[in-house]
Amino acid sequence: MLRRISTNALTTGATGDGWHSPYTGWTRAHWEAAADRLLDAVVPHAVPGFAQVRLPGRPSIAGLSSDGLEGYARTFLLAAFRIAGAGGDVPTALVERYADGIAHGTDPGHRYAWPAPADCSQQLVEAASIALALHETRPWLFDRLDPQVQERIVAWLAGVAGKRTWQSNWVLFPVVVQQFLANVGAPHDPAGIDDGLDRIEQWYVGHGWYTDGAGRCFDYYAGWAMHLYPLMWSRMSGDRERGDRYRERLRTFLAQYQHMFARDGAPLHQGRSLCYRFASVAPLWLGELTEATPLPAGRTRRIASGVLRHFHERGVPDERGLLDLGWYERFLPCTQPYSGPASPYWASKAFLGLLLPAGHPVWTVREAAAPIDEADQVVAMPGPGWLLHATHHDGIVRVVNHGSDRARHLAASGLEDPHYTRFGYASHAAPDTAEQARTRAVDGHLAVVAPDGTISRRRRIEPLGAYDRFAASAYEDELPGGPVRVETASVVRGPWELRVHRVTAPPGCGVRDGGYALAGARPPAVDSGSGWARVRRPDGLASVAIARHGLRDAAVARALDANAYGVCSATPYLTAPEHPGGSAVYVSLVALTGDRVDPVAVAESVDVTVDGDRVAVTFPDGERVEVALGAEPGYVRFPADGRAPVRWPPD
Repeated sequence: MLRRISTNALTTGATGDGWHSPYTGWTRAHWEAAADRLLDAVVPHAVPGFAQVRLPGRPSIAGLSSDGLEGYARTFLLAAFRIAGAGGDVPTALVERYADGIAHGTDPGHRYAWPAPADCSQQLVEAASIALALHETRPWLFDRLDPQVQERIVAWLAGVAGKRTWQSNWVLFPVVVQQFLANVGAPHDPAGIDDGLDRIEQWYVGHGWYTDGAGRCFDYYAGWAMHLYPLMWSRMSGDRERGDRYRERLRTFLAQYQHMFARDGAPLHQGRSLCYRFASVAPLWLGELTEATPLPAGRTRRIASGVLRHFHERGVPDERGLLDLGWYERFLPCTQPYSGPASPYWASKAFLGLLLPAGHPVWTVREAAAPIDEADQVVAMPGPGWLLHATHHDGIVRVVNHGSDRARHLAASGLEDPHYTRFGYASHAAPDTAEQARTRAVDGHLAVVAPDGTISRRRRIEPLGAYDRFAASAYEDELPGGPVRVETASVVRGPWELRVHRVTAPPGCGVRDGGYALAGARPPAVDSGSGWARVRRPDGLASVAIARHGLRDAAVARALDANAYGVCSATPYLTAPEHPGGSAVYVSLVALTGDRVDPVAVAESVDVTVDGDRVAVTFPDGERVEVALGAEPGYVRFPADGRAPVRWPPD
């Protein structure tokens, strides 16, 4: 029988095992107990025969039967990791309920039979989860099914062949399905495997990063889909040549990715499908599972356990033991129309580590420090065009975005997606995403404002570079008075981001630069002065914007029920009333920090000189940076200790 840990232990993380897990207090037993709680909680929502799990909540656009299949498939993936990781030593009922679901779901005459795979249907996604789960549990489940049931599941999975997929991570779903069919000796489509794997080569941008389809769509899908499926396929197929290539890419990716989690386990809040929550740790476990990680085993567990504990301590899953559509609480504006009540159960991928045996070092060694546990971190990520800066003292991670826009998925003249196009994303703040807030687009955006109130939109981002403490990009738009081009360079130091904007616009337009949206259960405290604005929460977290050149006035924009982190949000922003026409330079400082901040003192301590398209900045410790935009973008950092300057483009 399974050893269980109480729900209280899951909530508090109290195990008394300080030597083994000094950072999180969590062990493999906690992961097993968390998996069991999730699996037990969905049982009352299963249809007779367990072919579908119909969870409460807003239905997806795919319909009730598809949502029910999704509930089965995604929880089956979790059950598979639990069953295989325990070597089959789990309650018999767990295996039997999913075996029954297969028997009834593949029976065309059953009331709750699974819908057949069709072009671009949700069934293609769920077929991949079912195939992976069947592969991992084969000795305890598929091999013990009646031959007629085996034939039916093979026939249902075979229906995936030849179906059109969206040109994104979806191309990988038929790959794992066909490989499972091959492994059980069933007719399969080898060309379908090659086609999917060949397609993702066009989306590999280097430095360990994939874009999720054509364009610049960078988010967690890079890890929980674009890396995961090819490597799980190589695990299924035994292919070494391709597998070695995928392992090397994952190793490079994880060297950067390890920095994207706060000291308290909060993941960066960026991109779509955020309701999958702790699925963000799947690539960390994948690195251990496939021997493709640069991280010490103790660090992998420390980061992954930190994330799972972070959500458990904030009420995820909820009091029913269910995952709902949201982040900490139900919050539909951070979901997509395709998200249904069972969609969050892709969080099952977080439990990939249970496939590693209990005696594996990732479970037995002492937790090792994550980078943020020991010092501030700055990581330039040229693949997605990101610049990460994390601070040890407050444990916050921030990513300055100069490369991800998801533009190809959106209408050319519509609203941009705030989960992709904002300048700043963080572990402790989220963009305002409700419809009215999206329309205003205050937080994390440099907007040119036409006299009639129309604002420029950062729909398509042109990356210019990411190096050292610097990243830059540009965007263009059309306003009623004429075209607009905004070039922006960011330089980071501790919690601060120095923004340099070169704005080309018609005369008479306004310019507005927004900081981080800060949210909570009650309205944050706000204050402002000459050229600065600040928003503060009772816990000490603050969002600050300070004008340093060109921008003059400061204010705070409030929103209600617009933010995943709380019902009340507020954003500090800066404005300049009239653009002179042609090109003009604007400089600001923005921060999301747990520090005490005196905006006037900060402004006085950072010296800024503007000469045409060149900006020189001297910081309080004597370090200097020079930034150039326009025809010849460039960056030079002169360290305060006299070391050689750091330049971009590199010499």
